[in-house]
Amino acid sequence: MADFTLLNVSSEEAARRLLGCELVRVLDTGERLVGRIVETEAYNQTDAASHSYKGRTPRTDVMFGPAGHLYVYFTYGMHYCCNVVVGHEGEGAAVLIRALEPIAGAQTMAVNRGGRTGYELTNGPAKACQALLLDRAWNGHDLSQPPLQLKIRKALPDEVIVQTTRIGITKDTHRLWRFYIKDNPYVSRPA
Repeated sequence: MADFTLLNVSSEEAARRLLGCELVRVLDTGERLVGRIVETEAYNQTDAASHSYKGRTPRTDVMFGPAGHLYVYFTYGMHYCCNVVVGHEGEGAAVLIRALEPIAGAQTMAVNRGGRTGYELTNGPAKACQALLLDRAWNGHDLSQPPLQLKIRKALPDEVIVQTTRIGITKDTHRLWRFYIKDNPYVSRPA
């Protein structure tokens, strides 16, 4: 079982720390789809832009659970987005996975994305979910367990991390809670 205690920190610290870590999805065929996390956004219950802002609901229940689980939601009536639950149990915090860099299984990811390749493969939260075939069925999944796991990698140095405002929100827009790896081509939108 993976040790996710390093995620028992504020959502901002966890969003920064998750950069460079990997999501590993093993398909029924045994093929591994691996994406390196290159862009994240922090959310917590003190933040009006967060789903957990109004408290625990059936939809947000997983956000208040233990760190290292997946929170998946449906947005705009057509897209799934996935978050890694962080912080201490009961806090209502998660980190949105905004973009991945394909490490393994890019050809299958391209099929999953309707033939899209290159940076368009996973340079956005919905694109990343589509590439890895993630939907609401994965909500609450323990990321220490196959067939979808979070692999913690060495923390990246501060000089390669850009910190800026989040994208696509209308509340608490001033917070510098988006983090991404500088000059990575898979980042959804450089600052």
